Amino acid sequence: MKNIVVVDDNSASRELIRELLDSPDHRITEAADGREGLDLILASDPDLVLLDIQLPGLDGYSVAQALRRNPRFAKLKIVAVTAFAMQGDREKALAAGFDGYITKPIDICSFEEQIQELLHDECF
Repeated sequence: MKNIVVVDDNSASRELIRELLDSPDHRITEAADGREGLDLILASDPDLVLLDIQLPGLDGYSVAQALRRNPRFAKLKIVAVTAFAMQGDREKALAAGFDGYITKPIDICSFEEQIQELLHDECF
């Protein structure tokens, strides 16, 4: 079973992601802000984190950087899920330690494909 943490302050976004990931093979937990998300991740040892960039408290970049500083999470798959889609934003997220970048509104077909690719990576 893959443990997935979704950190997003928008309840509709969390609900959509939860529905898209709904599977007996997935255990999904959620947080609505950066601090709660970081605490949840530290406590749950997830296989994948879907992390909004704009969050109350700690933003997604701060959460990702805190995780990357911890050797325990060096190989954790972290995906930015964001409404920011300006030129250079994807590159900025990848440089900050994210493994993937998904824009909102979420394209259902490419979302499922990217998540499957990350979850079935040989690193797991």
